[in-house]
Amino acid sequence: MKSKGSNTWKLGMFIVSGMVLLVLGLFFIGKQKNLFVSVFQLKAIFNNVSGLKAGNNVRFGGIAIGTVESIQLLTDTSVLVNMSIKSEVRKFIKQDASASIGSDGLVGDRVVIISPGTTNKETVRDNEVLASHTPVETEQIMEGLKTSADNAALITQQLAEVAYKVNHGHGIIARLLGDSSLGNNLNATMVNLKKGTAGLDENMEAAKHNFLLRGYFKKKKKEEDKKNKEAEEKKKQPEDSHVPDKESTDKSKG
Repeated sequence: MKSKGSNTWKLGMFIVSGMVLLVLGLFFIGKQKNLFVSVFQLKAIFNNVSGLKAGNNVRFGGIAIGTVESIQLLTDTSVLVNMSIKSEVRKFIKQDASASIGSDGLVGDRVVIISPGTTNKETVRDNEVLASHTPVETEQIMEGLKTSADNAALITQQLAEVAYKVNHGHGIIARLLGDSSLGNNLNATMVNLKKGTAGLDENMEAAKHNFLLRGYFKKKKKEEDKKNKEAEEKKKQPEDSHVPDKESTDKSKG
């Protein structure tokens, strides 16, 4: 009798535990599917849902506000996404709101992200079709990262080659850094250039005072003065053009 009563008690506990687990499972599933709250429906049409599945979250301002109810293929280039949204957030979603597809993290589950829209617009109606944005594929992001990594590796390799050549005395830069005599020669060259320029100025000044070349330099100076005078007269002409001549004034009076 004792063993029979013990077995009955164990069977009862097993059934109760199963019922509790079933109720908890239904509760969490219902909460996930928004079965215990008031909801309304929104729609969005995408060219590519990028791995989105029914049951994935819908986010607004980073907060889960609903779930993806169903996904339907309309044509070969358009996919209809039906969303179940909590009614309590309806007042924040405007008619010009937009929907896009993102992910929880870099490789997480896909989610629908709703942007709020303009404040002065009316709130969305039930079964409203939102404007949509084409999602950025994870493959595109990874491809861009790979290209950047390849470029960085190439630049690093080239810098390493330049550093190796400099350290081992190859090239002009290495010679400039390691050979002090080359630097001294460059300094001497600059000094000679300065002396040569000063000597040339002295020779030109002496040539101006030479009686054989004096007439040439005077002629050149007169031409420059004439050009400067003509340039000054041209600058003054627009200012004086509106002043009538005395002859024209006398003729008009006559």
